[in-house]
This record gives sequence, structure tokens and C-alpha cells, in this order.
Amino acid sequence: MSDLPFQCQNLKEQVESILQLLQQEPALRSQDITPIKTSLSKAISPKFEIVFAGVFSAGKSMLINALLERELLYSAEGHATGTECKIEYAEVDKERVVLTFLSEVEIREQAVSLCQQLGFKTVPNINQADVINLLRQGSEVIIQQEGGESKSERAKQAKALIFLLEGYIANRDRINTVNNATYSMEQFNFFNLKEAAGYARRGSNSAVLKRIEYYCNHPLLQDGNVIIDTPGIDAPVEKDAQLTYAKIQHSDTSAVVCVLKPASAGDMTKEETELLELMRENGGVRDRVFYIFNRIDETWYNTELRQRLDDLISGQFHNPNKVYKTSGLLGFYGSQIKQTTQRDRFGLDSVFAENPKGLDGKEETPQFVYAFNNYCVNSGKLSSTKFRVSVNAFETPNENYVRILGDWGNELIEKLIQDSGTEEFRTAITRYLAEEKRPQLFKNLADDLEDVCMKLKKHYQNVQRNLDSQPQEIETMKAQELQRLNQQLQQIGREFSEHITEEINQIINNSCDAFEADFKQLQSRMIRRLDELLDSFSVADAYRRATISHPRNATAPLIAILVEAFYYLANQLEDILIESSQQVVANYFQRLIERIRKSEYYRKLYRLLDHDGGIEQQIRISEKGVTQALVSAASVECDRFVRESPRFYDEGTFSIYQFRQTLLQTSQGYDAESIVEAEPAIRQLLKLDFEPKVSQTIRKSFRQTINQTLKTQLLPMADQQADEILQLYPQARTYLEKTLEQEAEEKIANNRRLLSVLAENMEAYNSAASNINSCLQAMQLYDHFLPVIGNADFIYAIPGLLDADGKFAPNGFMISDGLVDEVAEV
Repeated sequence: MSDLPFQCQNLKEQVESILQLLQQEPALRSQDITPIKTSLSKAISPKFEIVFAGVFSAGKSMLINALLERELLYSAEGHATGTECKIEYAEVDKERVVLTFLSEVEIREQAVSLCQQLGFKTVPNINQADVINLLRQGSEVIIQQEGGESKSERAKQAKALIFLLEGYIANRDRINTVNNATYSMEQFNFFNLKEAAGYARRGSNSAVLKRIEYYCNHPLLQDGNVIIDTPGIDAPVEKDAQLTYAKIQHSDTSAVVCVLKPASAGDMTKEETELLELMRENGGVRDRVFYIFNRIDETWYNTELRQRLDDLISGQFHNPNKVYKTSGLLGFYGSQIKQTTQRDRFGLDSVFAENPKGLDGKEETPQFVYAFNNYCVNSGKLSSTKFRVSVNAFETPNENYVRILGDWGNELIEKLIQDSGTEEFRTAITRYLAEEKRPQLFKNLADDLEDVCMKLKKHYQNVQRNLDSQPQEIETMKAQELQRLNQQLQQIGREFSEHITEEINQIINNSCDAFEADFKQLQSRMIRRLDELLDSFSVADAYRRATISHPRNATAPLIAILVEAFYYLANQLEDILIESSQQVVANYFQRLIERIRKSEYYRKLYRLLDHDGGIEQQIRISEKGVTQALVSAASVECDRFVRESPRFYDEGTFSIYQFRQTLLQTSQGYDAESIVEAEPAIRQLLKLDFEPKVSQTIRKSFRQTINQTLKTQLLPMADQQADEILQLYPQARTYLEKTLEQEAEEKIANNRRLLSVLAENMEAYNSAASNINSCLQAMQLYDHFLPVIGNADFIYAIPGLLDADGKFAPNGFMISDGLVDEVAEV
């Protein structure tokens, strides 16, 4: 864009100054400043990129040619290229073209992708002539089968593959294997823009170009305006479509011209709908979107199509100032043939001279000539005019075209251009770029900044109000702090009690990860210990203990062995449950104390008392109570293991079956050997009994015991301790009186420092906001001025705040206007 007004020269620094002030305030740092940075970048950028986007065959390139009234871009029915074209301004004597080619790797990737979509099994080696010929022949067959190169998606893909291969062959010496090669038009021996553009427009050349940069002279491109033409969003090569989507979302994109196809298709495609949604997500584009319904001439001959288009526009596009109907074909070629005469048959021998001949060598009829003749006779646009035009069946389309223009000349051409809508769109976008673009960019910046400025101003006023309310004398501040002491102690006690309650709730709701890990460790130890006891249980030892207990007998029954086993297993499990419970309790209380020490109320309590008011001592007492209670509970729990499970002897269970089988085995003799040999069966019998009992303990009953014990021990302690803290008021007052004088001095000094910083920040804010407002004034954006903190925001200043020049002084403070009544009431 051209030079900014002198009032806006330092705009970037002023905006960044406000953003820095925002970042200095912790309470405001979460504010999203991305929109501000984006709108600032747009406002001061030397370029304004306008991206033309749409599906292929929508007529983007033709519309750009019509706007610039020059045939720069390749335009054809069906898929054009995957080339991004950039058009920038240049003086007449500096017009040029820069061409950047795809690499061989990229061309190979596109060829493979197209072959896969077309169903070709041959993986193309694009350096072998026979492979290229085979692929070209296959593509031509597909085009013939589909009825023409633009008749179907498949036919367009086939034509794209032909162009790609032909372009590679024709430009092989200019294409690098991996890197993209870039050439100036002088390297091609082109002497002007027309020659270079003619080369780039050829379909085969365009197919292997990655990027084309035009620098040409046109008023539309002045002031940094850059036109970007992109591939179709539904391009056969997905990579081409992604190029367009990426460009629309790119931060450099400032506006989008969305060229839509419903004028010829009747409805919007899925891709067009997605495109509209995507544009709304780009904060850099905002409402700078123009909707162009191209090929409007097709609705002139189809009433139903025209009605569907009108319904679509009225239903979905509510800003008529951004909606245009055009025919790029009629508008562009209309502008071209204005310069022709009957001598060159109104462009047939000049503008359309490069059109291919028919198979019989006869002259083909250009697409524009068909469209022109149709316009003259069937569009209805000339019915109420002076033009009386007829198309004779005995004449060829070209002969009718020459005769009609010979009769009516430029008057009819001007009417054609007017009806094409391209001139209306060119006028509108030229006016927008020249008159509306820059003010709109600055308006967006001001609107984005306004929210930040309002929050900063309000924040400064709140800080000011808070500092105003603070005592300014040491004795007054001491009295205020002592007045608050009782309330502070009560609050600390309440927060401690709430903290303990929250901790207990986390245990009950299984929300404490560390406690859950400890309890799972307890469960694992119990299960492992039971397995170890069962695996190592010795029937011989149990038999020995049983016979020792009865010295008169030389044998022992199976029941005696089981009794010894039950006592042994229960006692061993009790030991491990007690040990694990003690570890769980110790870990929990250690973590609890650490969290209490890190809490804010604990820090405040230390400040008021120089100790913790007995909190840790009470926690340790509670820990002992919990430990003792759980040791007792573990003993009771495991003592119950001595009894068989209630269903151990139920008929029909595996346990009674196992018991009988074991009894049958041990009753075969009266010596120890018969009992010892049944050891595996006895272990299995014990396992059947103990596993359910241990599982019940560790998975259900004992966890509930722990939860209840913690709750009954800690909650009453917390409430009692909260009362104890409140009773410490005399100690707190005595201690606080010793330290308050120094704290009061420091606090007053800090308040003065904060007031000084606040005054400096407000002055910096006012300076930046005022300078930005000067810039907005230069843009005549009076309704978008940023708020400043003026005299009306404060009613008086403590002596020393303002100096002789009325600026903020570093050793005073002000009271905001809103405090007048409050101060009066006090």
C-alpha cells in the first residue's frame, strides 16, 4: 500500500505499547491479542493480497483477465492447472513475468496420482517415451468415451494428465529433479509481458509451472494490491486443492473473491459450501469477501436456473453490496474486441488467431462467438434497445458475428460489456480498494483494540480505587490490621477445616491417586502373601504340631491338620495386613502434612503467630489414632479367617467335593505318610477357603473400614482445631504488634511505588491511545476513537501527584470520579 499518513507512521509502536501494558498486568494476560496483531499487520502491510478462489471451471482466471482487460491467465473449460498465479503492480517499462517450474519429483507425484484415479495399472516412468505415449493414448480414449474433455470428472483428469506429460516433455531442459527452477522472462528471450503470458497460458506449459508471478501496469494493482489466482478447490490432484485452502487460511491473505458456479449449475457444490465456512475462520479476511456468481449469461436462457439462483442469493447472501453477477467470458473478450475493426474481422484474425483449425482445415468458431451470437438473439437483453439483430441460418457463426458487429460496432460491444457485469464489479472493487480498503483495515484494528483499552482503563481505575482505600498513616494501618486479625484467624480455621474435609472426600470417592496406589499395593501384598503361604504350607509340620498337642495319641485326623493350617494362615495374613495398613496410613499423613504446609492459610497462620497453631501436632495425634484403630480392625478381620467360609460345606459345591476327596485319600492309613501324600489336595482345599475371604477383605470390607476410620478421626479434629486457632487471638495480637510497624511502613511505601507505576502506565497508555486516535482521525474514523483516561476520570489528586505541567508525579495518587459519593459517605 502507498505511504501511510504521517499521523500513522508510528502506529506499530503505539499498538505494541498498549499490548506491553496489557502484558504487565497479570489479571489481563489471558486476553487473546491474536486478532489485534493480525489486524495491525493488515493495516500497516505494504501489500493487500486478494485471493480468487472457487471450483475449477468457475471462471476465476477469465474473470481476472476481464478485470485487468488483459489476457494474462490460462483459462479453459475443465481443469486448468495446479499453478498459483500472483499479479502485482509495475510501471509500464518494468512489466515482467517470473516463472517457477515444478520439480521432476512433483511432476511424477502428480502423474502417479492421476494414473491411480484413472485406473491405469502402469506406474509411469515419465522419462520413457513409450510409457508417456501409452498414457497419452489411454487418456485420449477416456476423453473420447466420456464425450469430450470437459464432460465428466474422469475426462478432466485424463486431460490434466495429457497436459502434464506434454508440458514435461516440452520443458524438460528447464525442470530440475528435486528443486524448483525459477526463470525470468528474459531467459526465455521474451521481450514483453504479452509474449511471456502467452507462453505461460498454454495448457501444457501451465501444467508444469508451480508459480507464475506477473508484474503489470493496471490501476487496480496500485497501492500494494496483489491478485492471487489459485487452483480449483475440487481439483483432480488433491495437492492442488490443498494449495488453495492453505492460501485462503494464510495470514497474508487480506480479502477473498469467491467465484461461485451456481449460475451455471443451479446449486452450490459441497466444496463451495465448505469454502464459505473456511473463509469465516480466517481472522485476517473477516468480512472482506466478495461473492461472484460467474457465467451469469447461462441464466439468461433458462428461467428455472435464474429463479434458483435468485432464491439462493436472497436466502444465503444477506449483504447485496458484496454479491455480483458476471460473465467473465463476455466481459473479457468484449473488452478485447473493442480495439478491433472490420479489417481484422473484429478479432477473428487477431484476438482469436491462435484458435486451432478443424480437422478439415476450416476455421473453428471461438467459444466467445457462440456466446455473443446467443446473447444477441436469445438473451432478451436487446429487446428493449435500438439494436435489431438477427442470426441467419445460411451464414456461419463467424459470418453472423462479423456482420452484426459491422452493423452496430462499439455501441453493441459496450452494451455487451455492461450486461456481462464485469465492468460493474471492476468499478465496485476499484472503489473499495481506493476508498474503503484502508479505512476498513484501520476500523478493524480500532475495534479489536477497543476491548483491550476498555479493560486496561477499567483495571487501572480498579487498582486506583483499591490503593485509594488503603491507609496512608502507619498508626491507621496498624489499627486496621489488628481489626482484621480476628476475622483472619476465623478464616484460617475455616479453610483448614474445609481442606481436611476435601481430603477425606477425595479418599472416599477414590479421587486421590497416591492413596489409591498405596491401597493397591496393600491388596497386592495380601494376595502375594496368601500365594506364598499356600505354596510353602507343610502338612508334615502341621501334623507334628497336632500330635505334640495330644501326647497320648500316635495319629491325627485331617480336621486337626486343617485347624493348624487355618490358625497359621490367619496369623500370617494378619501380620502382613497390619504392616501394610501402617504403611498406607504413614504415607497418607506425610502427604497431608506436606499439602498443609504448602497451603495459603498455613502461610498466613505463620505470619500471624510465628508457628502453626498446633496443626501438625494434632495431625500426628490423629495419625496415631488412625493407626491404632486400623491395627485393631486388621486383627479382628484376620481373626475371622480361622473360621471356614459359610458355604464351605454346602452340598453341591466344589469345596465339599474336594474335602471328601481329600478325606478319602487321608483315611487310607493311620500313619503320617497318608496325610503328607495328600498335601497338594489339602493346599487346594485351603485355597478354596481362603481366597474368597481375603478377596472380600481387601476389595470390600477393609477399604470401608479405612475410609470410616479416617473420617471419624480427622473431621472432628479439624473442627476442634479451627476453634483452637480462633482462641489464639491474644497470642496473635501480641506477636503482630511487634511486626506491624515495619510491615505498615513497607506497605505504605509499596503503595506509593504502585501509585507511581500506575501513573506512569496511565500516561504511557494515554500517549499511545491519543497517537492512535490521531491516526484514526486522519482516516476520518471519528466513531472508533480509543478511550483515554482524561481529567473526567479523576476528581482530585493528593498533593505531589501532579507537577506544574499537570503531568502525573511519582509520589501521590488520585481518586476516581466514581468514588466521590463513597468518600463523602465515609
